[in-house]
Amino acid sequence: MSEEKKSGSHVETIHLPAPTAWPIVMAFGLMLVFAGLVTNIGISVLGAILALFGAVGWFRQVLPHEAHEDVPVVVERVVIETARRQVERIVVDEHHREHFPLETYPILSGIKGGIAGGIAMIPPALLYGYLSHHSIWWPVNLLGGAGLANWHHPSTADIAHFYWGGLAVACAIQAVVSLLVGLLYGAMLPLLPRHPIILGGIIAPVLWTGMIHATLNLINPVLDSNIAWGWFLVSQVTFGLVAGWVVSRQEKIQTAQSMPFILRMGIEGSGLTQEQDDEDHKA
Repeated sequence: MSEEKKSGSHVETIHLPAPTAWPIVMAFGLMLVFAGLVTNIGISVLGAILALFGAVGWFRQVLPHEAHEDVPVVVERVVIETARRQVERIVVDEHHREHFPLETYPILSGIKGGIAGGIAMIPPALLYGYLSHHSIWWPVNLLGGAGLANWHHPSTADIAHFYWGGLAVACAIQAVVSLLVGLLYGAMLPLLPRHPIILGGIIAPVLWTGMIHATLNLINPVLDSNIAWGWFLVSQVTFGLVAGWVVSRQEKIQTAQSMPFILRMGIEGSGLTQEQDDEDHKA
């Protein structure tokens, strides 16, 4: 009896696509084409020639018929054995998996916090505009003017003047951003350790203010040059403290992953939980 029959192995072949280096040549040529745009036109010409030859060579291997080859492989018979006489089974309870945090705030609490924080940060911004430029419309136009397509390179007088369009855009931006950040606070505060209001009201505004300060010069240099970042930080911290306080004052609910949407909104609904169904049956 042969050794292959004793081990239960035998030789077979696998039909595979033939190996080729033409795709790498084509990719290298395309890389040289784009590299030549910032270096030398000669590099782009060389890259185009390589890409052309790579494409022709690649297409010749797949058209009109794909090139294949047979690869020999040794197929071995694998026997899985165990010394155990029976399979151990794990008894899983229906409450075996806990959601963390165990309690969280409803979506409605984040909306309330965002509205309260958005209103609270308005007075510091208007105070800055009045003290620095004698116009409460300065911060409004900075926020709203950034969203106006026809407002390019405004002067100091333009920013300090009242514009209906700038006011409307500023109100829309303020409302949307405040609601989104309020919803973020509602989801974030239960995850924070001790003193969530301090962490969410001070540390988080400092972090996103630093991020905005680092990137705004690239996005909108005109807006960046007219922002007083100290007052901007005061407004953000005011928003964070007020929004965090309002959210933390709301009543928590169980983790919302397994709850109906209406309960996640913080709206009471009878017969939507197991506890309520049990009470109805007892009654």
